[in-house]
Amino acid sequence: MKKLMTGNEAIARGAYEAGVKYASAYPGTPSTEILENIALYKDDILAEWAPNEKVAVEAAAGASIAGARTVASMKHVGLNVAADPLFTVAYTGVTGGFVIITADEPGQHSSQNEQDNRNYARAAKIPMFEPSTSQEAKDMFKEAFEISEKFDTPVLYRLTTRLCHSKGIVECKNRTEVGIKEYVKDAPKYVTVPANSRVLRGKVEERLHNLEKFSNETDLNSIELNDTKVGIIASGMCINFAKEVFGKDASYLKLGFTFPMPDEKIREFASKVEKIYVIEENDEFIEEHVKALGINCNGKDVFPPYGEMTPDVIRKAIYGKTFDHLETNEELLVPRPPTFCAGCPHRGLFYELGKRKDVVITGDIGCYTLGFAPPYNAMDCVVCMGASLGSGHGAQQVFNMVEGNKKRVVGVLGDSTFFHTGINGLLDIIYNNGNAISIILDNRITGMTGHQENPGSGFKLQGEPTNEISIEAVVKACGVKNLRVINPNDLKEVNDTLDWAFENEEASVIITRWPCALKKFSKEDIEEFNKPFTTKCEVVEDLCIGCKKCTKTGCPAISYNKETKKAKIDRNQCLGCDICSQVCPKEAIVKEVK
Repeated sequence: MKKLMTGNEAIARGAYEAGVKYASAYPGTPSTEILENIALYKDDILAEWAPNEKVAVEAAAGASIAGARTVASMKHVGLNVAADPLFTVAYTGVTGGFVIITADEPGQHSSQNEQDNRNYARAAKIPMFEPSTSQEAKDMFKEAFEISEKFDTPVLYRLTTRLCHSKGIVECKNRTEVGIKEYVKDAPKYVTVPANSRVLRGKVEERLHNLEKFSNETDLNSIELNDTKVGIIASGMCINFAKEVFGKDASYLKLGFTFPMPDEKIREFASKVEKIYVIEENDEFIEEHVKALGINCNGKDVFPPYGEMTPDVIRKAIYGKTFDHLETNEELLVPRPPTFCAGCPHRGLFYELGKRKDVVITGDIGCYTLGFAPPYNAMDCVVCMGASLGSGHGAQQVFNMVEGNKKRVVGVLGDSTFFHTGINGLLDIIYNNGNAISIILDNRITGMTGHQENPGSGFKLQGEPTNEISIEAVVKACGVKNLRVINPNDLKEVNDTLDWAFENEEASVIITRWPCALKKFSKEDIEEFNKPFTTKCEVVEDLCIGCKKCTKTGCPAISYNKETKKAKIDRNQCLGCDICSQVCPKEAIVKEVK
């Protein structure tokens, strides 16, 4: 059976065919759809969202120790969060096969940085796979479990955005049922006290030596000889990009198993070609190794040091130009910066918060990061996932040192981010007697990555109802005395609550609670929020004075008609959140009459 699949879908199919029993992840572009598709095989695989990537790896490691084949999946920055357990399971090894997926993002389409997670394989001394097509994504994923169990090691499975989201034909096969291995107590292997770890450290080096031999023998690393004037060494999607540019005018060393490197094959390939280009995205991971072998090659001296290595980028680097194409008059292009959706519950909060004086706002990773942009201008910094409250505390402590200073710091993050790693920042504030203001934007879902469940949503990944973790209860358990829960669409309530928080000399927490405008409302949502936004808004032209105040809310449903000099609301976009009518000085925006 053949199907058209993205790389993410193909990996999910590979997990199914490989006999995986347990999978855990935290959503993050471009990896999100991997676990979502694994979850579709609910009769065979238990798939769960974890609060963060560290917990996902720890849960999957535990499942592996218990004897099952397991998967943990995340985007590249997620592996930073999971680095602690990663480096330890590299010592302990596995019982059931254990594969850790990292989805890197050259070009930073949806990420705060651009890092090369191939370096984690080298640092942790674990084997790494890099597929280049959807078919390989499935097939190599199955082989990764064989390697994991054969060499007693976790395996790093590295993807990039283009493979995750592009589609290809995949030949699907039946599931190979792999039983759960009997658990045998083995403290010297799994209890990493120093006495045991020193012994395990030696085994890591022995394993690495055996993996180097495998790397030179496996067909995952292969040579394709064509014209030998030019030789290309590449892995992952870069091999596809290179072939699109050079075709049969070059020979190729395709690396699918990229750590440890196949030294013998690299030397063999180098002996058969005249000039070598190493084409890779981000770091000089392959290039440095080739040069360390004493082989001359060109890499980052020719190609850009960052960004995606697309065919056009390669053509321009080699030939000085790209293919001819139709010229576009850039003056005719309409800029379309990202913005909050119509009806977004974050809009009211940022609209009011951005008008406050002497405020420093520390932000976080989520839809609400867009609060930094006009018309709100309501965010001063974003460090990483879950950092807003901790960063806010540190900044507030410094401002408190300045005599006469009146600056207050507000940390802002979403519900899923709070559960991810934001809780620790709040603990830091309370433990150290801080007085930073913390705002948790509870839109009842993990919004930015496509509406995944989280500990506060009341449902598990595969649809089962579960314990809904109360944010208020967690906040109170952290020792917070000053707490309010508000409706962010009520601007008066927002302002009154901000006044309350700024006047309070102690730490305070505000929870804004309203469902994401795009969320599919559950029965519980409808009951709690009385079925949000059932009536749209419209402009009464006779009352509108064209002051444009409503447009300053940043709602994409509102525009200004230059001919009539009146505001206009696109009812196809409007969801009736009523923010615009609250800022109108002439009450010219009203709810439609049904």
